Amino acid sequence: MIAAVVVLNMWAARLRIAYPILLVVAGLAVSFVPGLPAVKVDPDLIFFIFLPPLLFEAAWGVSLKEMKKWWRIIGSFAFLVVFFTALSVAVVTNHFIPGFTIALGFLLGGIVSPPDAVSTGAITRFVKIPRATSAILEGESLLNDASSLIIFRFALVAVGTGQFIWQEAALSFVWMIIGGAGIGLLLAWLFVEAHKRLPTNAQSDTALTLIEPYLMYWVAEELESSGVLAVVSGGIYMSAKRLIFLNSASRIGGFSVWESFVFMLNGVVFLLIGLELPEIVGGLRRQGTPLGTAIGYGVLVTGVLIGARMISSYAAMIATLIFRPGVAPRVSSSGTRWRLPAILGWTGMRGVVSLAAALAIPVTQEDGSAFPYRDLILFITFVAILLTLVLQGLTLPYLIRRSRVFENFGDEEADGKARLQMKQGLKQHVYEFLKNKYENELQGHAGLEKMLKLWEERARASDDSRMDDKTKAILLEALESQRSYLTELNKDPSFNEALIRQQLYQLDLEEERLKIIG
Repeated sequence: MIAAVVVLNMWAARLRIAYPILLVVAGLAVSFVPGLPAVKVDPDLIFFIFLPPLLFEAAWGVSLKEMKKWWRIIGSFAFLVVFFTALSVAVVTNHFIPGFTIALGFLLGGIVSPPDAVSTGAITRFVKIPRATSAILEGESLLNDASSLIIFRFALVAVGTGQFIWQEAALSFVWMIIGGAGIGLLLAWLFVEAHKRLPTNAQSDTALTLIEPYLMYWVAEELESSGVLAVVSGGIYMSAKRLIFLNSASRIGGFSVWESFVFMLNGVVFLLIGLELPEIVGGLRRQGTPLGTAIGYGVLVTGVLIGARMISSYAAMIATLIFRPGVAPRVSSSGTRWRLPAILGWTGMRGVVSLAAALAIPVTQEDGSAFPYRDLILFITFVAILLTLVLQGLTLPYLIRRSRVFENFGDEEADGKARLQMKQGLKQHVYEFLKNKYENELQGHAGLEKMLKLWEERARASDDSRMDDKTKAILLEALESQRSYLTELNKDPSFNEALIRQQLYQLDLEEERLKIIG
């Protein structure tokens, strides 16, 4: 499967389409090959295997500063829109699917309501979108997974017991949110302290970060709170402290390992979406639901998902213009402004979390009876994932280019100025640092004088000769001083954190280069 993921990813890059689309279609095609063994995944393990590392990696890469800046719209999309979508699915399926209760409708709604961050990110790579839009989509994708899975859990209990006690549900909901976030932060703090105090190296640091999200998720779930929120909050905390408890070698090595690990996990999950189809169709036959009818239900639910997100996007825009017009997007015309919610509404591709949630539905209930409509829910989820990925995924880049919504946001020009400001500030900061602290050592020391004059070249002159320990120590200290400068610069709310992180990564590479110079 991993070999297939690699080949399909290369093919997707050649065709200039997002790799999740090709993986789902390929898995669907392979599922029709006769004689292949059926793919089955233990429902009790599906969340635990896939969700913790995927959420942790996403939380590690999100900008906390951007999330704070856009917290209102992120919160509304992550909680209100998810609940509205789940409610819409529940009402529609209860009305159109015979025997489908409101509880089952909420269960299905909780499964299919969260858009997939991986799919959206892979698709929007081919077009330029503003930093604010990207931050909103990233923040939404982190939190809506938690809110949708909370709905999923409550609905699962309601289906199994046949009753829903609002008082108990409210208390449980509060504990899942507060407890999940608190457990994640507490464990993240313990992990950071362990990294700082233990004599770890790059390999052991990376190995520990691979198991830490699983521990956060497991502990939170054992305490009946939200494992998703635990991983998200813990991941954001550890990401903010990365310069404190990880050295440059650990940060560089961990980045490479995690990038490959998450790529493989995502690839396998998207292939599973297609490979699971024969098993799902077999269940439909056993249940007595005609395939054409099930496809119709899937198309209906997909339409509800798209419609609910479109309505929510326009409602968010109208509410922003009424209550907070100062933070409304600055666009060249009113027509462009009203095309923006349509684009945001069209970014609701479903994927990994929806599949994991659907597969996590138990095969039987506590009394031993078969879980009602499980195979139909799985099939509708599959259709929703397939249609949103293919229909929205293939058309989204074209719609963005055609609408020209993001042409006048000026991110490129602003980022160019910010990058220049950062580079100039760093050069001036390092020059003043060296002059103030090592002014006496600079006199008569050829290596340090040359380094000072040609700092922009990052001590390139030292490549041609052996560097003495004193020069290396001062250079390493100067790099640490630059990190402090960038950390302070990042406190400016208007400064793009992505640029800061890129520069910090360059400093890590420079530090590792200096360490291997003999």
